[in-house]
Amino acid sequence: MALAQAAADEARAAGEVPVGAVLVRGDEVIATGFNHPIGAHDPSAHAEMVALRAAAQVAQNYRLPGCELYVTLEPCLMCAGAIMHARIARVVFGARDPKTGACGSVVDAFANPQLNHHTEVTGGVLESECGAALKSFFAERRRASREARAAARAGVGAQSKPGEPL
Repeated sequence: MALAQAAADEARAAGEVPVGAVLVRGDEVIATGFNHPIGAHDPSAHAEMVALRAAAQVAQNYRLPGCELYVTLEPCLMCAGAIMHARIARVVFGARDPKTGACGSVVDAFANPQLNHHTEVTGGVLESECGAALKSFFAERRRASREARAAARAGVGAQSKPGEPL
């Protein structure tokens, strides 16, 4: 999970929501990924998707049986679907996502017995640390937005009317 947290730090440095993922097979790290849908202009550029794509290239196979995915935030439905299609054996996530989590917070995609692949899920690993990184990111973003609005209001009030000196 520490490697996933380091990947999340890369996302934060890029101005993206700090979510990181690491895909391992046994003791070997196959791929890492971090959130970057804003910079990539790609709604599917979630940390899990990036790691899955990279791992599939390394393995030269879209199926990744026996692999485990560590991610700092509970996967969404899109990522859960890709995880199942890749035949990932186990997902370990940090913070729960009460808005889009697909491992039990909103829906539990992995608990559906009708699906032909069943991924084991372990949630809440380093939950406090992973959650704190997300909370601080959004707090900073809200603070910056408030400051920008205040500066814009101050700038509008400081402008002179036509014909008046500055």
